[in-house]
Amino acid sequence: MEVKWTNKALSDLSRLFEFLAPVNRQAAAKTVQSLTAAAVRIIDQPRIGERLDEFEGREVRRLLIGHYEMRYELNNDVLYVLRIWHTRERR
Repeated sequence: MEVKWTNKALSDLSRLFEFLAPVNRQAAAKTVQSLTAAAVRIIDQPRIGERLDEFEGREVRRLLIGHYEMRYELNNDVLYVLRIWHTRERR
């Protein structure tokens, strides 16, 4: 299985980094690194995340990684990272 990042997910990572960096650039980089590493770890247990029923017909799941929510989709042998945000963000 391979991991592919959607443009929105990459944009989310950039937005999170830009939000955190003015306060602590090192912590911002570490946060982004931990989120990207989490996507790779999901490959070992791709169905560990909670399945989201509102995406009927697709296997979209969510997983909490610290204070961040990652939504991803399983499709054949590909794990697509769809979105990432802090759980305190208004969605």
